[in-house]
Amino acid sequence: MDDCIFCKIAEGKIPCEKIYEDNEFIAFADVNPVAEGHTIVIPKKHFKDIFDLPDELIGKINLVCKKVANLLKEKFNANAVNIINASGKAAQQSVFHIHYHVIPRRENDKLDLWFHSK
Repeated sequence: MDDCIFCKIAEGKIPCEKIYEDNEFIAFADVNPVAEGHTIVIPKKHFKDIFDLPDELIGKINLVCKKVANLLKEKFNANAVNIINASGKAAQQSVFHIHYHVIPRRENDKLDLWFHSK
């Protein structure tokens, strides 16, 4: 996609701080992190959201998220992780190229990313 910022990152047209890369996926530091080490994981090929992502890539992207989580756990001395995906405008997806946020967590980090009932 010509106007997709994540496609441009995957193609090397926009620089990023790479955390992980293989033939199908790339992980890079979020430019607006909610915590130190906040990383974005994407497939290099454009897929809009979870509904568009082929079944054969679902397991693979989860394995990449796990690899990244382990790297972040070690580098940032994290003892927990949030892995978050928003698919669709109503779910607050902001970049329409499927992506997962991998956010290292520490005890008492005061970061509240969880759902609260009304």
